[in-house]
Amino acid sequence: MALDGVFLKCLKNEIKNEAVSCRVEKIHQPSREEVVIVLRGRNGQKKLLLSARANSPRINFTQRSPENPKVPPMLCMLLRKHLQNAVLSDVRQHETDRILFLDFDATNEIGDAVKLTLCIEIMAQHSNVILIDENGTIIDALKRVDFSKSSVRQVLPGMQYRIAVTQNKFDIQTTDADFLAQKIFEKEDKNLSGAIMSVVQGLSPVSARQIAFNCENDDRKCFEYDEKAKEKVARTIRKIQDDMRENNLGAFVYYDDENRPKDFCFLPLTQYEGLGRCEKAEGFSALLEDFYYEKDRLERMKQRSSDLYKFLQNTLARIAKKINLQRSDLEKCADKEKLKIYAELINAYQFELKKGSSFYEVADYYDNNKTVRIPVDPALSPSENSQRYYKEYKKSKTAETMLQKLIEENERELEYIETVIDELTRSETQAEIDDISAELSQNGYGKKRNADKFKKQKKAPELSEYVTSDGFTVLVGKNNVQNDYLTFKRAAKNDMWLHTKEIPGSHVVIVSDNREISDKAIEEASVIAAYHSKARQSYQVQVDYTFVRELKKPVGAKPGKVIYHKYYTITANPDLNLVNKLKK
Repeated sequence: MALDGVFLKCLKNEIKNEAVSCRVEKIHQPSREEVVIVLRGRNGQKKLLLSARANSPRINFTQRSPENPKVPPMLCMLLRKHLQNAVLSDVRQHETDRILFLDFDATNEIGDAVKLTLCIEIMAQHSNVILIDENGTIIDALKRVDFSKSSVRQVLPGMQYRIAVTQNKFDIQTTDADFLAQKIFEKEDKNLSGAIMSVVQGLSPVSARQIAFNCENDDRKCFEYDEKAKEKVARTIRKIQDDMRENNLGAFVYYDDENRPKDFCFLPLTQYEGLGRCEKAEGFSALLEDFYYEKDRLERMKQRSSDLYKFLQNTLARIAKKINLQRSDLEKCADKEKLKIYAELINAYQFELKKGSSFYEVADYYDNNKTVRIPVDPALSPSENSQRYYKEYKKSKTAETMLQKLIEENERELEYIETVIDELTRSETQAEIDDISAELSQNGYGKKRNADKFKKQKKAPELSEYVTSDGFTVLVGKNNVQNDYLTFKRAAKNDMWLHTKEIPGSHVVIVSDNREISDKAIEEASVIAAYHSKARQSYQVQVDYTFVRELKKPVGAKPGKVIYHKYYTITANPDLNLVNKLKK
């Protein structure tokens, strides 16, 4: 699913058509590996995202606005200094390599016109965003690379910018298709897709496999093909070249059987036929925006909430360890009845037994008078040994009762912490993370100052709101405190409540407004409930639904905990597109 040079070429054309002549209005740096440039033109505002994340490097227009840190990072301030109010004059690509240059007409501190270039290199863990002046000198970069990180190419302020060393491949845009096909089939020991990748610049493994599939419906060693195959490869490459010149390539994404996006390409992904489905996106930016949204959101939140997440994971591990130890102790109490029987047998036969023996052999009248050997303390009398077994029996009985109670309490606590972790992984803003921290403090976790802050909050929580296609309002809690508020304060008795079955997730309520809730509303709300849960990336998620009047809050339960006995279950598939469509 790598973004290759041909796909980047299509992105370049899209950005060039929509953003050239736009002025830089704002610059943000939502995380240490992302930059968002807000452009203003005749057609309104556009946001351009430049990401140097190792697992999702790219450049594309974005509709979503990642929350920015309260204090802008130093690089963000530097980019604002140099590019604020600059005009995007051109977008260039280095051959069909994964390097894009954004040229800006800007002014310096004394008002002189200058040319600046923002370069994005899309190269997995080596991805970078670099600001360069008109003389090719590096002003600064998102990732500074010194000699300790690379002895081949350094990226530091004041150094001359050099193109990253590229492999010895042929540019698909400028090289004759017949020549490329000849070079490909000279790689006799390689599979066709591997040979295509080793010869042609700008293709990812997915693209190369699709070209091979378009030619021969398979991917064998090159020496196994005949001359007709060479002609097909040349014809396919020529068609791609023509489509690149005429800007006729499309943006295609492949979804697996569980409705998860797995691959994308500038060609229809027929290589996966029968294993999922392939859809054409509205545009190249739109495809990348949807494809990487969930991955980037999780990574961004992980950076911002790393301390809290680590605390929760440690708490989870501690509780799980405690439960395992208590269960182990509980197993030892399973023989408590044997202790009671030993005590009674010793007591019954004590006049026949003598002090000083390390065991007693007596007839067990509880088991058909079979002879049983009872270990004892030779220093104690039979009566004292009997009393010792009675004490051990009572101790085990008391321990069993206490351990069962403690295990139940700890299992409830474990369940609560799992719900909080789920909330944290689904958080999208710093405010939501702060609310979770305050909730934990209120329930005895973390620092008291957060709990005090929580108590002072008088404003009603801001619930997420959706509207079904037939007009029913759907409300969603973002954390356990909001879930309690929504279910037991905001919702009416005749409203419909939904929650993923035995899976941590948000409380979802369909507002009835004294109307009969439709099956369509329940179906769409179940998709919303599945999406706002730990099963967001799953398929065929079971969702329970019932009327709010059927819900009860256990006495002393943690926030978000409810019990219900009368309910129905529906199966739903989390669908980001539908959720966004229904979002109010």
